[in-house]
Amino acid sequence: MDQSKVEAFLGQFVTDAGATGAAGLVVIGHRLGLYRSLAEGPATAEQFAERTGYALRYLTEWLRGQAAGGYVTYDPSSGRYTLPPEQAVALTVEDSPAFLPGFFQIALGTVHDVDHVLDAARSGAGYGWHEHVSDVHVGCERFFRPSYHAHLVAEWLPALDGVVDKLERGALVADVGCGHGASTVLMAQAFPRSRFVGSDYHPESIEVARRRAAEAGVADRVRFEVASAQDLGGSGFDLVTMFDCLHDMGDPVGAAEQVRRALAPDGTWMVVEPMAGDHVEDNLNPVGRAYYGFSTLLCTPASLSQDVGLALGTQAGPARIRDVATAGGFSRFASVAETPFNRVLEIRA
Repeated sequence: MDQSKVEAFLGQFVTDAGATGAAGLVVIGHRLGLYRSLAEGPATAEQFAERTGYALRYLTEWLRGQAAGGYVTYDPSSGRYTLPPEQAVALTVEDSPAFLPGFFQIALGTVHDVDHVLDAARSGAGYGWHEHVSDVHVGCERFFRPSYHAHLVAEWLPALDGVVDKLERGALVADVGCGHGASTVLMAQAFPRSRFVGSDYHPESIEVARRRAAEAGVADRVRFEVASAQDLGGSGFDLVTMFDCLHDMGDPVGAAEQVRRALAPDGTWMVVEPMAGDHVEDNLNPVGRAYYGFSTLLCTPASLSQDVGLALGTQAGPARIRDVATAGGFSRFASVAETPFNRVLEIRA
């Protein structure tokens, strides 16, 4: 046994344990507005408590933990803590693609339900998306929405052959697995001549989506309905989209077949999936590590809770998605855009 390797692993273990606690600290910082307050200027713990109105002892420990993790800086000579501008972008600007608190919120909610996943792992059963605590649903939107806001209209849709022209003229679009409707509303705001149908099997998410559409002023051209991908209604869609949800479905091949039937003859199926390679070794990196965690605790159990239970997993990779599309009746498949967290696939008949 190499003692130095043991010590190195122990160091990694301590780092991971600290990161686990950091998830809670980030969620607290976001919900209490602590990051926004600290972004106003450096402060000692006492000044920060006075500024925010929260309890000094809690804020003292929170600030020290943030400094130890490199989220804020600490000046020993003055006792003041500072939120650097680079960290402020990631922690306070909700439309920035670098915004991170949603990632920690969904992680915290996912870990909260680990006992249910333990039981499912013993039996081989699943644990549905709808069964998780609300932090999973809210955190998912908060994590993915900034990336959609930055890339969907500006980059991803233009990467699809002829789709933007159709949307500008007036297209019919189905956003399947829409969750809280972030992607649907963004597209509706950008293309007022088009009509959109968002669907999700989770009724509580659809309620939120309807409120979001009304608040955004697009309810006249967006309809949300409770439905699974296999129950997608209507036909003649110029575009069907699925954002970070195909791998969660129990029967993605059945969903692909339904999309094929619902599309217009020259329609496009746009699938946005978590960034992944086709081989295990392609995904042995920080992003892959995070996604394999979600795959084990959230996405794979969600698929196994449904009929068929194919359980693609969060790191399925484009070749596996191509197999699903081909089995569903599609013949053209291309990877057209990507970010560190997502891959955009264009699929056509």
